[in-house]
Amino acid sequence: MTLEELMNAPAPASSWVLAQDCQETGLDPQDIRREMARRIHEMRASIERGLNTDARSITGMVGWNAKGLWDAPDVLGAPLLKRVQAYAMAVNEENARMGRIVAAPTAGSAGTIPGALIGVADHLGLPDERLVDPLILAAGVGKAISKRMFISGAAGGCQAEIGSSAAMAAAAVTELLGGTPRACVHAASLALMNTIGLVCDPVGGYVEVPCVSRNAFYAVHAVSAAQLALAQLESFIPPDEVLGAMASVGRMLPPQLRETAEGGLAQTPTGLAVAARMEGKEGGEQPSGMVELPLA
Repeated sequence: MTLEELMNAPAPASSWVLAQDCQETGLDPQDIRREMARRIHEMRASIERGLNTDARSITGMVGWNAKGLWDAPDVLGAPLLKRVQAYAMAVNEENARMGRIVAAPTAGSAGTIPGALIGVADHLGLPDERLVDPLILAAGVGKAISKRMFISGAAGGCQAEIGSSAAMAAAAVTELLGGTPRACVHAASLALMNTIGLVCDPVGGYVEVPCVSRNAFYAVHAVSAAQLALAQLESFIPPDEVLGAMASVGRMLPPQLRETAEGGLAQTPTGLAVAARMEGKEGGEQPSGMVELPLA
């Protein structure tokens, strides 16, 4: 499956993805739909848990962000923006607390799709049943990406994780809002091309900082890509060429910028202090001297 093939598929794009998957796996379409419905349920459950607790992660770096945003006044008068960001962070903070999440496509980028897709659906009052087909499309986009490039930060930088999740989310939101297969693929491409070169620099090697807030930013990024595509704006570079460019950049990134915690934010004085503190804890003990990073 290529993005070009998906772009030229009959509408809706998710039906074509589903047919292709059934042909390859021999699975029944209804079994796939039921599994996607179950994953949507798990995504929503992780959102709800994340929004209703400020329990800290094991490192103490995150845990209060989603609830803090959700409970804060909407100073911009932009409820969709706030909802999408809070939902995305809720999922990733659940991941940091070792809660149950859906890797989409990875744990580090797990908040982007539920933040964007469920956030838009809740903003518009759409039921979860409407999200099954868009999630199938998101999976198809992720599969197409994985055939051309990496989907792990260790292999290709954060462009491979959050870039892939943003592309998947953008396509899903576009279909949810009635977009054609062409619009869905261009939404994915627009999201991808604007993540090229993004490094993976988790502080202390933990998928917390900057990962939690990064999911919030890129969930909004996905919604923005969908809005552009629905207005018939398209990626000037063909989608499969965008994938090729991301794969090439991923190969050029030095190891220090690929989830090793040897570069970027992980090597700041605060990042190094967190790593040293966590490395010094004894097995089974909670780390002492929790560090709450400043919000500004």
